[in-house]
Parts: sequence; C-alpha cells; structure tokens
Amino acid sequence: MTEKIVQTAGRNQLGEFAPEFAHFNDDVLFGENWNNQDIDVKTRCIITVVSLMAQGITDSSLKYHIDNAKKHGVSQKEMAAIITHVAFYAGWPKAWAVFNLAKEVYGEDVESLAKEVNGEAKENLVQTKESYEKSIFFPVGEPNPYGKFFDGQSYLAQVSDKQVPMFNVTFEPGCRNHWHIHHAKSGGGQMLICVGGRGFYQEWGKDAVEMTPGTIINIPAEVKHWHGAAADSWFSHLAIEVEGEETSNEWCEAVTEEDYAKAVNK
Repeated sequence: MTEKIVQTAGRNQLGEFAPEFAHFNDDVLFGENWNNQDIDVKTRCIITVVSLMAQGITDSSLKYHIDNAKKHGVSQKEMAAIITHVAFYAGWPKAWAVFNLAKEVYGEDVESLAKEVNGEAKENLVQTKESYEKSIFFPVGEPNPYGKFFDGQSYLAQVSDKQVPMFNVTFEPGCRNHWHIHHAKSGGGQMLICVGGRGFYQEWGKDAVEMTPGTIINIPAEVKHWHGAAADSWFSHLAIEVEGEETSNEWCEAVTEEDYAKAVNK
C-alpha cells in the first residue's frame, strides 16, 4: 500500500482567512483525490505538471509539483520529454519557463553526481561530456557526422523529426563550425536556441553575440556566419531550419584562431 499523502498548506497559509478553501485544498483535493488509487501517484504528478504548464502557471505551485513528481519517480529525462512534448501544444515560451523551474529542482542531481565521481572538484567535472549532459535537458547525441566542417569535437542529436525537424548541436569548449551560408531563393535561413553552456554567434563583418540558455538567434538566408562554444565552456543549441524555396548550405573557410580569439574576448 502506498504512503498516504497528507497536505497542510491550505490551513497553514489560509486557515484563518479562508478556512473553507483550506478544507477543500487539504482534505478533498489532496486528502481524497490524491489518495485515490485509480491512478498511481506518479501519473497524477505528471498530469498536474502538464495541466499547470498548459495554463501558463509557472509560480511556486508548479515548482512544488515538479519536485513532487521527482520524489515519486519522474526522472530528469522523463521530465524533459514531458515538457518538450507539451511545448508543441501549449506553447514554446511556457516550456522555457517550466524548464527553468525544472532545472532548479533537478539541478541537485547534477551536483550530487559531480561530487561522487573520483572525488574531483565540480569545476573540473563540468568539462566532461558525461557531467555536462546531465546538466541539460536535451541529449548530447553522437559525434557529429558533419565534423569536417567543425574545428574541435561536436555532437548531434535529433530532437524531433515530425512537423518541424529539430536538432541539438553540442560543442566541446573551444569548438566552432566554419563560416557558412544558408542559401534560399525565398524564405530559408535558420533559428538557433541556446539550451546549455555558453557560446557565440557571429555574422561576417559584425561583432560576435554571446549565447547563453534562452538566447535565440534568427539567421536570415544569404548571411555568412559561424557559431560555437566559448573557450572555457561547453555549448548546446537547438538548430531549426526555416522552410524556404530551393534551399542549400554552403560551407566556407574555417574561423581562424586569431578571429576566434577576437570574437570571444571582446
């Protein structure tokens, strides 16, 4: 038999001001509904997180339910998949807000892992692929098959092959791709969304733009550019191809060490 769920938040916070509401919250919603065995608690946690996210509620109540989901067996990868799935139906901005809360809740797992491996300092472990992958919600994937167009090691993971094809591209510290251009007769281009670490995007003739989680870069067609990791940080971004007519990619020369240093040290 599962442990009975007991809730006292209603009475603790609203017992005097709204006793009837406190009763419904503690005794009915949690006391009866959450303890109903027709649906297991893990499933109820998932349903609740999805319901709150769909409504755009991203306050402490959602963080509580994400933590409750974690305590009842929802893993970090499962939570990431749940939020990603709901994003397509409830909206991308809501997903970003929920991911920020989820990272606060699941972030403790990353720190615990870092302290356990070989007794090394967390600062050093962050530079390993295994520990970095634990710190982001999207998979790092396998070595990039387009690696000949990158200086340094990069990885590629397909996130979605339905509706809008989407890939997560991950760069080891110091890695960057070559200058390149997304050609199109009309439309076209690419969107980058940083989901981990720190990196840079630079267009030909312009200063580099720093990218951190949440940064969105819209790359028009016919613009020569490159993107890659900071020298001291891993970097991951989602790559979303913008639909267009007669699209193609042209890979150009590599970014020189001198140009890279100038870009990232400004």
